[in-house]
Amino acid sequence: MKPLSIVLLGTQMAVGGAQKLLLEQALWFQAHGHKVTVIFFYDRDDLHEKWKQTYPFEITNLEAFNKKAGGFRSLPSLLKGLVKLWQTFKHGRFDSVITFTHDSNVLGLPLAKLAGIPARVGTHLGEIRGMAKWRDALHTFLVNSGVIQTLIASSARTRNNAIEVGVKPEKITTIYNAIMPFDVTGIDRATARQKIGLAPEDVFFVAVGRLVYEKGHEFLVEAMAMVAAEDPRAVAGICGAGPLHEPLQAQIERLGLQENMKLLGQWDAIPELLAASDVFVLPSRWEGLPMALLEGMMAGLPVIATRVEGVDEVVEPGKHGLLVPLESPQELAQAILQLLRSPQDRLQMGAAARERVLSSYTTDRMCEAYLQVIGQCLGGEAGSAAQTGRG
Repeated sequence: MKPLSIVLLGTQMAVGGAQKLLLEQALWFQAHGHKVTVIFFYDRDDLHEKWKQTYPFEITNLEAFNKKAGGFRSLPSLLKGLVKLWQTFKHGRFDSVITFTHDSNVLGLPLAKLAGIPARVGTHLGEIRGMAKWRDALHTFLVNSGVIQTLIASSARTRNNAIEVGVKPEKITTIYNAIMPFDVTGIDRATARQKIGLAPEDVFFVAVGRLVYEKGHEFLVEAMAMVAAEDPRAVAGICGAGPLHEPLQAQIERLGLQENMKLLGQWDAIPELLAASDVFVLPSRWEGLPMALLEGMMAGLPVIATRVEGVDEVVEPGKHGLLVPLESPQELAQAILQLLRSPQDRLQMGAAARERVLSSYTTDRMCEAYLQVIGQCLGGEAGSAAQTGRG
């Protein structure tokens, strides 16, 4: 394929899985000779300047949302942002646009079609609860009409969910989320554990994700109360920031878990955190295919996770870790105790988890699959229902 000019469009600049996926794809495309432009509708976490200095491609903030105003008072900002996006599309001579959220699908790809951009690829990265029916209907219409030529689903279950709301199966291609390989063996584990405040005998269970309702961190706290009563060596940490920090801290104090639970805040050096850990925990209520999960497995950690969308397609129970029901702190506690008591299982499952990601969920395979979809769009094909891009 000849070098392409590709726009990658996201909703908000923030620390999260969708943003990491977008930025790692952008790095891969640029490293493989394509011209990359990254655009976000707004900068939620004041990251624009940092990202401009960090990444070797153009990053634009449309300033399409007024964080201080919010709601309908942000409408003027949104309109200005859409005009700026239209002008960028119209004059940019782009071959393709890839969008990474429901909102960027709906707002960005109609403008891309009007601007004559030939390849328009949207993504569906996981379940979106609480979505207004009219927004789902509009999104489905845009896919089925060809405004969004192909919808990328991040897992087989995500694909099925899209079909259930009316998207035609032939408009969907499954490309599993993936990450760039890394190795934590060169990181000083003892030093990393000291930074967290762990004792040599502690067995550290780490969760990574924003402190929000869908991540279900309160179930991990509740489970740790049961675990700590049986074995005080267990320590769990939650890496992330968000609106539920204070309620989670209050829950930890109410249960007397100050020695066994740590709210770690936001970390930039995730590999260092994973190197300090023994088990990766994902207690979510719902997910797509979490980037944090793939990172934990890449670091050689066994997994304890809920059976949510995408996760059970990656994690084979008993081989890569353990799966538990949603919202069940009792069964989560039993899984934690099982791996706490079996260091050999932790080592074997962790090694198998790393091999699973290296063999099937790497950025190389994912981005090659995206290029194949773009090629189909440029050739006049509106995508396929093939299950592709695992890795």
